[in-house]
Amino acid sequence: MPWMMPNILRNLFGTPATRKYPFESHQYWAGSRGRLQIDLAKCVFCGICEKICPSRAITKYGHKDDPNVTIHYNPFACIYCARCAEKCPSCAIYILEGHAVPADRKITYGREDVPFSEEEIP
Repeated sequence: MPWMMPNILRNLFGTPATRKYPFESHQYWAGSRGRLQIDLAKCVFCGICEKICPSRAITKYGHKDDPNVTIHYNPFACIYCARCAEKCPSCAIYILEGHAVPADRKITYGREDVPFSEEEIP
């Protein structure tokens, strides 16, 4: 029983091992995979991200000269390898630090800021 006393005293008078979640943010390590973000202001709709994606999570509908061209991003299929962010010539795709928020729908980006439904996608 006396061999347990240092452990008991350390637990009674020490600081907690957990962090105070809402008040302290988690620090991510270098090289961690975050969430994918596409900046349409920089995007030239070249389609390289669609060709390079190993999980086929990014799909481009339409030609890059077409005003109704859209980029369809499926976060459920994405493996967050960041190959699309590395190969994007206009740096329109980047990975944000931190984990992805839970997704409840697929995301479609277009030249206009008009949301698309699944039925409208060709």
